[in-house]
Amino acid sequence: MTPKTMAGTVIDGPKIKTALPGPNAKRVLAGDERYISPSYTRSYPLVAKEGRGVVVIDVDGNEFFDFSSGIAVTSTGHCHPDVVAAIQKQAGELIHMSGTDFYYENLVTLAERLSKIAPMPGPHRIYYGNSGAEAVECALKLARYHTGRQQIIAFFGAFHGRTMGALSLTASKPQQKRRFAPLVPGVTHVSYPDVYRNGEQDALACARFIEGKLFKTTVAPEEVAAIFVEPVQGEGGYVPAPPVFMQELRRICDQHGILLVADEVQSGIGRTGKWWAIEHAGVQPDIVCMAKGIASGMPLSVTLTKADIMNWVPGSHASTFGGNPVCIAAALATLDVIEREGLLRNSTEVGDYMRGRMADWPKKHKLVGDVRGLGLMIGVELVIDQQTKERGSAERDRVVELAFERGVLFLGCGPNTVRISPPLITTKEQADVAMDVLEECIELAAK
Repeated sequence: MTPKTMAGTVIDGPKIKTALPGPNAKRVLAGDERYISPSYTRSYPLVAKEGRGVVVIDVDGNEFFDFSSGIAVTSTGHCHPDVVAAIQKQAGELIHMSGTDFYYENLVTLAERLSKIAPMPGPHRIYYGNSGAEAVECALKLARYHTGRQQIIAFFGAFHGRTMGALSLTASKPQQKRRFAPLVPGVTHVSYPDVYRNGEQDALACARFIEGKLFKTTVAPEEVAAIFVEPVQGEGGYVPAPPVFMQELRRICDQHGILLVADEVQSGIGRTGKWWAIEHAGVQPDIVCMAKGIASGMPLSVTLTKADIMNWVPGSHASTFGGNPVCIAAALATLDVIEREGLLRNSTEVGDYMRGRMADWPKKHKLVGDVRGLGLMIGVELVIDQQTKERGSAERDRVVELAFERGVLFLGCGPNTVRISPPLITTKEQADVAMDVLEECIELAAK
């Protein structure tokens, strides 16, 4: 792509120098085919070598705009200099000291920082892990431990991870569970609101089904430990939960002594323009799970709860690597960058700008059924027929492939949605480049 002029400023765009995949990439792909687990899902043959900001450079020197952020992970952009400096400094001082058996000051320092921005009032307690799935596993075990109850409610379309407990809560694709049964028992799935297909009334209907039908026919409310919910479903299609839905869940939990667990693994740490997506609904969870963007690329997760909820005793749960010193340093630097550079505000402003520009796409493009999201967590749902809203799964995949060929990295989510989750540092000018590419690819896929 050639540079563009926007408002008098020349903006660099992606630079594709070879056929894709290039010769070096082909060599790596051959090795991957031979040695790497075939369970990994790859949307296109990107072989990354380095990255700066929103740009990723592959092994052949091709430059891409990364509007996936490594699945919403590189919140401050690739290799933010402050995050890199923090990692380098910490690696020279102490790489590992297991928080399971010893003490480490920055475990407390980061916990204090997170407590100040928690989506519910303190005091709080924090458990450190390595991944989003581990944060969910912790929340699942803790909910059962604290309440003495066994049953869990989750939602169709949810993705909570692939470890066995988290997988038992997941309900987004059959392949994720195929041939892994029996899973953890005691999990019941119910419908998550689909306002695009079913209208605004679906929000209350989905929440009230729990109390009005489920509790009267299938699961006794006094046996339910927790309701797990994504304030914005990720793998489910970047679907924000309507505020009234979240508010009704909170009421049900309060009514029956059930814990409300917010899975903010993908939607948290400023991605939606607030620290936590659940804040958009004015609802306070009992437990919040976070990972992905918290350390701008380093493996770290946190399960944060009200202090009285995390009442288990030593040996109940632990992790050798959770809260690794280098990862903690990266997280502290990430929070500093988000606050100092005003990235919550930038996420809101650039996200609003993007959705504003795409607002007329359902009228303009026959493949576009819906544009939705919060902040820089945006989904563009593709349909074959706008009247029937038949899902355009193959068309979505084609759009993602075409965009890769033009140097912009998107990923799919749900059966037919293009997910847009660029770094929180993204500018409106960079967003324009990506949207130009996306619109061109949608037009091509419609032919």
